[in-house]
Amino acid sequence: MKTAIDPQETSRGDAFSLWMSSPMPMVTLVKTIDVTHAIKFDRKHAIGFNMLLCWCIAKAASSFREFYMLPENGTLFRYDGLAVNVIVNNAKGGISSCDIAYDGDFQAFAQDYLRLTRQAALDCRSTFIEDRMVIGTSAMIQTELDCIVNQYTDKFCNPMVMWGRYRKGWFRTTLPVSFQFHHVQMDGGHAATFLEALQRTLNAL
Repeated sequence: MKTAIDPQETSRGDAFSLWMSSPMPMVTLVKTIDVTHAIKFDRKHAIGFNMLLCWCIAKAASSFREFYMLPENGTLFRYDGLAVNVIVNNAKGGISSCDIAYDGDFQAFAQDYLRLTRQAALDCRSTFIEDRMVIGTSAMIQTELDCIVNQYTDKFCNPMVMWGRYRKGWFRTTLPVSFQFHHVQMDGGHAATFLEALQRTLNAL
């Protein structure tokens, strides 16, 4: 469910007053995470690294109340649930996207991920979930990337995690990720703590 709320009755009241009218309210943090354990887990279970990372992103985010709020068109909304948006290459040579609901069940998420991404690729149509706070993702695995900066626009206020190809070393595999978020939704400290939580979630697979 999506509900309009009074920002001043939340922990984001001051941020709403400061940043809601900002022409460039988005902030980007970049962190290199260790995905060695996740790669081993994927190879053992043949799950798919990008799907695994998307699930870990949602799981890490689910423990932060800030992820359940989002500004839109001058209004702050509260959501009851989370979803992850995935970009896929479609049959026409373009891209489509699909939202995948997160409810904590790994198997259900994995099944929905495979079904919805396959459908988006074949049908060349995007599907969206309107009543959940959606975390955007974008995997550009054609090359290794140090940093990604998305459009800084009020047309898309959702948080977004982006990455390129992971980097293999002698003893560990790493992946730089860019995390973009609206300053009304959270502060830099919240974002930094989320990235630490993402690392712990990957380590705990």
